[in-house]
Amino acid sequence: MKGSGHASEWREIDRWEHGVGWLAYPDETMQRASHAFEVDGEVWIVDPVDVDGLDDLVTDLGTVAGVVVLLDRHKRDAAAVANRHDVAVHVPEFMSGITDDFDAPTTLLHRELGDTGYGVHEIRNNGFWKEAALYDEDTDTLVVPESVGTTSYFRANSERLGVHPMLRLLPPRKLGRLSPERILVGHGEGIHEGAPAALRDAIDSSRSKAPSLYAKTAKEFLLG
Repeated sequence: MKGSGHASEWREIDRWEHGVGWLAYPDETMQRASHAFEVDGEVWIVDPVDVDGLDDLVTDLGTVAGVVVLLDRHKRDAAAVANRHDVAVHVPEFMSGITDDFDAPTTLLHRELGDTGYGVHEIRNNGFWKEAALYDEDTDTLVVPESVGTTSYFRANSERLGVHPMLRLLPPRKLGRLSPERILVGHGEGIHEGAPAALRDAIDSSRSKAPSLYAKTAKEFLLG
């Protein structure tokens, strides 16, 4: 995997009425996805990997109001992007232990991302994994950094959306309380059609499809 940095190779994904996403180094297996969305002309950038032309891409949506980190391991280029736009890095309150890792101002998030209407939902909080999701009821948009994804190593053969391989036996059932029409993920392209069914299937069949996913991953590794 190429290190996080200012990528010249990238591809736009997940363009919708209020946002856009991008894949840095789109040919890499991890398919690290980042997103920006706007609310009332203010733009929020989520888990960014910096790329050439990023400022033009996001400021077409409005004025950057902040950078958001939703997974303790997704520090990526959050500080560099925040400093460039003179904004803070916003981190869920239960992830306060990572704030010193950013060479940028930080703000702790509680139940909502500013006044955007995007709720902050704690998905996992333990010594090994701290993750939050954002959900907006007005647009039915769910942003999940790690628990589910669409890149190949997340998905069993029949899945459009898959639970992270390390969580297959303990899937993120908190996400099952939501019924999004759009799912933006931290690894791979988002789901913009049939999202409720894709999310339900991913969670409900996480354990039963784990053996086929592990077998597929092993085969790809051996043949790769």
